[in-house]
This record gives sequence, C-alpha cells and structure tokens, in this order.
Amino acid sequence: MNTAELLVQCLENEGVEYVFGLPGEENLHVLEALKHSSIKFITTRHEQGAAFMADVYGRLTGKAGVCLSTLGPGATNLMTGVADANLDGAPLVAITGQVGTDRMHIESHQYLDLVAMFAPVTKWNKQIVRPSITPELVRKAFKRSQSEKPGAVHIDLPENIAAMPADGKPLQKDKIEKTFASFASIRAAAAVISQAENPIILVGNGAIRAQASDAVTQFATQLNIPVANTFMGKGIIPYTHPLALWAVGLQQRDFITCGFSNTDLVIAIGYDLIEFSPKKWNPEGKIPIVHIATTPAEIDSSYIPKVEVVGDVSDSLLEILKVADRQGKPNPYAISLRTNIRADYEQYANDDAFPIKPQKLIYDLRQVMGPEDIVISDVGAHKMWIARHYHCYSPNTCIISNGFAAMGIAIPGALAAKLIYPDRKVVAATGDGGFMMNCQELETALRVGTPFVTLVFNDGGYGLIEWKQENHFGKGRSSFVHFGNPDFVKFAESMGLKGYRVETATDLVPMLKDALNQDVPAVIDCRVDYRENSLFSQKAGELSCSL
Repeated sequence: MNTAELLVQCLENEGVEYVFGLPGEENLHVLEALKHSSIKFITTRHEQGAAFMADVYGRLTGKAGVCLSTLGPGATNLMTGVADANLDGAPLVAITGQVGTDRMHIESHQYLDLVAMFAPVTKWNKQIVRPSITPELVRKAFKRSQSEKPGAVHIDLPENIAAMPADGKPLQKDKIEKTFASFASIRAAAAVISQAENPIILVGNGAIRAQASDAVTQFATQLNIPVANTFMGKGIIPYTHPLALWAVGLQQRDFITCGFSNTDLVIAIGYDLIEFSPKKWNPEGKIPIVHIATTPAEIDSSYIPKVEVVGDVSDSLLEILKVADRQGKPNPYAISLRTNIRADYEQYANDDAFPIKPQKLIYDLRQVMGPEDIVISDVGAHKMWIARHYHCYSPNTCIISNGFAAMGIAIPGALAAKLIYPDRKVVAATGDGGFMMNCQELETALRVGTPFVTLVFNDGGYGLIEWKQENHFGKGRSSFVHFGNPDFVKFAESMGLKGYRVETATDLVPMLKDALNQDVPAVIDCRVDYRENSLFSQKAGELSCSL
C-alpha cells in the first residue's frame, strides 16, 4: 500500500461519497487509488466547478465535500470555491497534488507553495511530509472542517510522498458532543427578552447548521416575536408563518430594515456577522442584543450583546422558553410590516410585461417549485431579487452565497444538490454573466446524470454592477458592464441538453414545468427587465420608517 491508497482509505473512513476534480500528473496515484474505491470520482471541466460542487455538498449535508486538483494552475483554480466555502461556513476538504519534496528547494515547473497560498482561505492546512502521518492529518482535517463554525481545510500531497510505501490505518472518528449554555446565561437572556416591548428575532445560517428550525419556530410562536432571516437563513421558519418577516440583508433600505429601526431588542440566533453586517441594522450600536449560538459573538462595535447564550441552539431556545415571561402580541408595527411585505410580493402575480420583471419571474418560480425543492442562486442582480422575493418553507431549499458571494456557483452547486437529492426538483438561477463562468459544467451534469434546470436571467450585462454604478453616479451613468451572449438555446442543444426561450410572460411557468420533467439538464433563456433595479432604489429612498 502506498500513501495515496492510505489517503483514500482514510477518506472512505470519513464517509466520503464523492470527490470532485480533475486528473493531473501530480495526483496520478490518488486517482489510481480512487479507481479501486467505493468513492465516486466526478471529473469536472474546471477546478473552480469542482470546488463549488464540494462547497454546496458540504452546505447541504453538513459533511465535508471533497475536491481534488493537481498542482500549480489546477490548485489556484480551486481557490475561489474553497474561499467561498470557508466564508459561507460550508465544510470542505481540498486536496492538491504537488511536486516531489526533492524539487521544492529549487525553481521548479508549476511549483507554488500551496500551503502558504491556501492558508488565508482555509481554517487549517498542512502538507503530508511522510506517509505515516496520513491518518492523523486526514482525521484532523475532517474534524476541523466540520466543527462549528465549519469551513474549508486543505491537504497538500507531494507526488513522491504519494508513491511511497505506507503502513497504518484510518483513525476512529470521534463524536462531537453537544455543548450546553450555562443556566446563568439562560436566565439572563430570559429576563432581557421578557422585558422587551418590541423585540425582533434575526436568524442566520448557524441556526440552519444546528438544525434548529423547529425550536426557532416554537420559540417565536410561543413568545409572539416576529422573525427576520438573513439570505443564508431562509426557511428557518416557514415563510407562511404569521410571524415571518422574510429576508433582511439588502444594502438598501427596505420594509424589514424599518423593523430594526423600531425595535428595542434583537435576538440574534445563529447569526454570523458576515451574512449581513450589523453596521447596516445597528449603525450606532444602540440596539440591545441577545446572542444565541453555538459559538461566542464576534467582536464588532455594532454588535455588543447584553447576553451571550453559547451552546446547542435548540436546547438554549427551549430552556429560555421555560423561564421567559413575555405576555402580549407582537408590536403592531411589526405586523404592519408583514402586511406591506406580502402586498409588495403579491402585486406581481399577474404582471404580463415582457421582458419579465424579476419579481414576476421569481414569483412564478416559487409557484412551480415544491416545498422541498431546491434553488441554487448565483451572484448578480438576480440574487438580490431572489433574496428578497424567493421564500422558503424549510431550510436549505434556497442556497445563496453571501459570505464570499462568488459568481459561477449556481450550475456546479445545482449538480451537487441533484446528486444529494435526486428526487427533488433543482433549479440553478443565474444571470447571463454567472452562467458563462461555469456553464461548461452542464456537460458534467449530463455525463453524471443530474437533470436540473438552469434559469438564465438574461440582460446582456453585469446588472448588479450597473445598479451600483447608477446608485453612486446617477441614472444612465454606467460603464463597462455590457456584453454579448451566445444563443443559449443552441448552446444547450449543442451539448445534448434541452433549451427553451421565454418570449412572453405566460411562457415561463409551462416551460419551467416541462424543463423540470426532462431526463437531461435544461436551460431556459429568459429576458429580464432590470429597470426594476432603479425603481426599487427610488422607492427605498422614499421609504419612511416612522411609526
């Protein structure tokens, strides 16, 4: 047995189902070992796609997704997806090939110090410098990656070490036991919550990782406290719940922002500052905060909790419920917010304009998708509209990258989602800019048998940047954001996929339904009217948060 074979045995011991990546000279021994393994190797068309697949796999399952590259340019191509997983709290293990240790002291073909390079975008990384340390290093990599807050780790394997004889066996996995908050912090939080007249709950992705959806819903319902979620906290409470205020996190003022302007307490549950900076909703640091999470609060001048409840989230919420004494109904202002939010959402239900307004496009998408079906959003102007208008019944049914916010994630992410949940409908929602960054992975999807739908919000440009430019410099003052596109229908058909083109507002729903029933991946080209971006900015500027 050589080191590469021992490495693969360790991966099997960790329960790895898939390794996403590309073959290369310096990972030959790992690939040979994988050929004889129960692990399925998914050959991708670009290393960035491989990393995004591992990223979304980790976010949806809670188990580390694994991606593999060779050295040099293969490794640097992985880095965007690795960084995305790290900032979004998705467990991921990246494995890179490397030159032999006998070549590292001299200038060598394709050699880069990958341990140094990956250090800023991972929780932990190491090089395997001798065969005997492989079991310890792999076990530590997975433990670090999957421990709260999850993130990316990196293992670098020189080609001569990979080929060396190796003794040893995988280490037994240790179970990560739950930790529980102190009774003192539980009582202190209950007292603050009981005294608040107009509290609001802010829920982040940490509550989803902690599988605390039921506890959050019970907590909010029993105490009559309205709930807003970050982009990455969608579905923590069903959007149809009468206390659900839907998503907060737009950079511009919105209805829910007014809820924070008029609260006397924010109960932050599983909230990570990277999801939505507290300086946006608590700029002066005056709003009292109760922090409930599995890890202590990050330091920020706008996020100084009065009480920190650190431990298992569900247990903490249920223990607070036992001692909290809060009577009455939610503040009428919070209830009026929900009325305004729902009215804004419903007004586009019958809009028949074409190109389609983004609100209408997303409204129709929601009508077609079932409660457990999955939307993977790319990054761009459409992401802001999905964050605002695509609402969820349950967690992890709308995946949005918002820590690193990397374009190109949707198509690779949808492939990973379909591998995990083959019986669910999966849609990759992407702009035309994001589509062209990783559309090559549609061939991968066809090859491995993952038929999902890619819905392209087509505006012929980088719509989000144009939106930002016009907000900053004035209407009509954008630059360098427009481009041409191929014929997306012919593009899809050339790859053996199913292609659709929306030409009227009434086309979208039947096309979506037909596309989701195909046994091959499908692409829907839909022109979108992003004049709505500037109209939303105008309305946001006029919005008053006065009681």
